[in-house]
Formats: sequence, C-alpha cells, structure tokens
Amino acid sequence: MQFKDYYATLGVERSASQDDIRKAYRRLARKYHPDVSKEANAEQMMKEVNEANAVLSDPEKRAAYDQMGQGFQAGQDFTPPPDWGNGFEFSGRGFAQNDMHDASDFFARMFGQGSRSHHTHQMRGEDRHAKIVIDLTAAYTGAHETVQLRVPEIEANGQVSLREQTLQIAIPRGVIEGQHLRIAGQGSPGLNGGPTGDLYLEISFRPHGKFRAEGRDIHGKLPLTPWEAALGGPIQAETPSGPIDIRIPPNSQSGRKLRLKGRGIPGEPAGDAYLELQVVLPPADSDAARDLYKKMAETLPFNPRKGNGS
Repeated sequence: MQFKDYYATLGVERSASQDDIRKAYRRLARKYHPDVSKEANAEQMMKEVNEANAVLSDPEKRAAYDQMGQGFQAGQDFTPPPDWGNGFEFSGRGFAQNDMHDASDFFARMFGQGSRSHHTHQMRGEDRHAKIVIDLTAAYTGAHETVQLRVPEIEANGQVSLREQTLQIAIPRGVIEGQHLRIAGQGSPGLNGGPTGDLYLEISFRPHGKFRAEGRDIHGKLPLTPWEAALGGPIQAETPSGPIDIRIPPNSQSGRKLRLKGRGIPGEPAGDAYLELQVVLPPADSDAARDLYKKMAETLPFNPRKGNGS
C-alpha cells in the first residue's frame, strides 16, 4: 500500500491551520467539482481532495495521520501496524462508514470499517531534530547551554500553532561536530497516552578564528619569528585547551606541521592538535630595523630562489 500525502493533495504545509485547510479545500472543490470543472480528471481529483479534507479537517484524524505517517512521502510503501484497525473509532467529519467505497485503500486501512474500540491504540510521539551551536572550547570542558525551540502543537480545535520552548542542555566533554545528542522525552507528545518522542540536537561549532576541528583533531597556525624558526628552542603555544610549552625544531620553515599528540578533543582516544608553522617577518619600519636587514643581506649568503630557475 502506498502512503498518501494529504497535505500535498490540498497544497498546504503540515503546519497549516484549520482555516488554511478549509480555504484550500474550497478552492480545489471549485476547480474539480464534476458539475463545473472542465478538467479531464476532475472526478478522480475531487475524490482525492475530499479524502484529504476528510482527514485534515478532523482534529482526531489529523493527529492520528501525523503520528502514523511521520517520515513517509507520497508514493512510498506503507504498512500500518497489525493492530491499527482495532485502535480507533473515528467519528464526525469525513466519509461515513457506509460510503467507504469512495475512499482509497489507504484511507480505508487507516480509518475504515475495522476501527472498533475507542482511542485505545497508543502511539509514540515523533522525534524532533534541531541544531545547537557551541564554542569549540566547550568540547574540551563540557558546558551548559540554553536552547530555544519553536514547537508545533495541535490545539483543542485542531489548529496547529507554534510555542516557544526553552531547555537547559548539558553538553558533555568530548563532543564533536555533527554528533547528535539525544534528549529523552523532549520530542512530540504521543497519541492516546503513548510515550513522548525524543529530541536530537546536532552539534555545531562556532567559528573559532584560530582553530578548526576535523573529527577529534584540531588544526591551527603557529606564528614564529625568523629567529625562533631558524634557531629552534622552547616556546609557548596556544591551544583550545590553553597554552602549552613546546619545542620548535631548528631550521623550521613556514608550512611545517607539528603534531601535538592527544591535544585534540578529548575522547577514547583523544584527538591530536596540528600546528602549522608560519614565519612572520618583523616590519622594516625604522632605521634600526632596516640596518639589521641590510646587515643580514650582507652577511648571510642566502638566495631563496636558487634552484627555482632564477
């Protein structure tokens, strides 16, 4: 059996209000009613529109449809749970039980003759997904973040509205970009007393300015003076977890990478930090500085273009 997208049939969003649904139905009824329509497929289209309206205009049917159909698209294979037909006794707007011959197999399986007991079928609520942006340093230490979400909910009259929800989220030490945190019980409410779904938060890092993350590894640049690069020796380098003492190999050049094992994002195992050396020349903006550069030019027989076709 193929899943039917009733929202697409009426041309409305899943968050449409009941008033939006009524307007869409009236517009399509004027277009496809067999008594007035010149469309070749008017009769079939009118049946499709009537069926979609029968579900979406009824708050109870709409809630059940939204819960059962989560994650499906029109035309996909769809099979309701074996006990679905024994879970509901729908009434009110829509197809009458003796008029089910106008309904599709999909509608009949969802809301048809087999529905007997009243509101006993429990369904788990939909999971929700959102993104949370944190500082890179929070991956090293853990943190507490405030998340504000806009949550859709169906009101007593069946209209869909959005409400603000604020959550305090504990970010565990060692999270990486793209990881999903599961917050149990913060998804959409279940149907007929069914369990609430979960909230999944995807981790994203704010731009740091000096470092970027690749999995658990951290990459950044390490500026050096010409004499630090040439002579080597101990210096203090900045990392996302704080300054550390490292040793620069003598005769280092720009572009050389130093690997600091275990200095990446914590984990089992922890990532590494990679620092790309960047030799920075002092500006020749004074007589003394220019004299030093002239002296270097006179005393150091060095041509960086030698062997490069110069």
